[in-house]
Amino acid sequence: MVVPTFVRQALASKPITVYGDGSQRRCFCHVSDVVRALADLMEREEAYGELFNIGSDEEISIRELAERVRHAAAAKSEIVFVPYGEAHEEGFEDMDRRVPDTSKLRTLIGWEPKLRLEETLSDVVEYERAKSAVDDELTSAA
Repeated sequence: MVVPTFVRQALASKPITVYGDGSQRRCFCHVSDVVRALADLMEREEAYGELFNIGSDEEISIRELAERVRHAAAAKSEIVFVPYGEAHEEGFEDMDRRVPDTSKLRTLIGWEPKLRLEETLSDVVEYERAKSAVDDELTSAA
């Protein structure tokens, strides 16, 4: 949920909150690519009862993600870093790197993501802007 959270913060001209130092690395996949993978898996009996990782291999640091969101939203939001100790209870640990191994998925159905991170961010920004406009309309009509 980090992408929509960052986008909402940027669109509201609030600081974009990064937990930790932002060096942790993640991969983000567009929901339409995930749905396509799931739909294709449902059509393959060999997939029944199996586990699959679905995701992108386009790795990015959370710090860089915050910067890209700020750019995609054309925002001037500051990026603030909040130590884990202030955001989570004592003993919280975060993985430095999460990259899904999609080789099993690729072998069975030939799947790979079609949309890159920039397209995903653009879609989330567009969605959040539209949602905000509808919320504003409903609020002013009440």
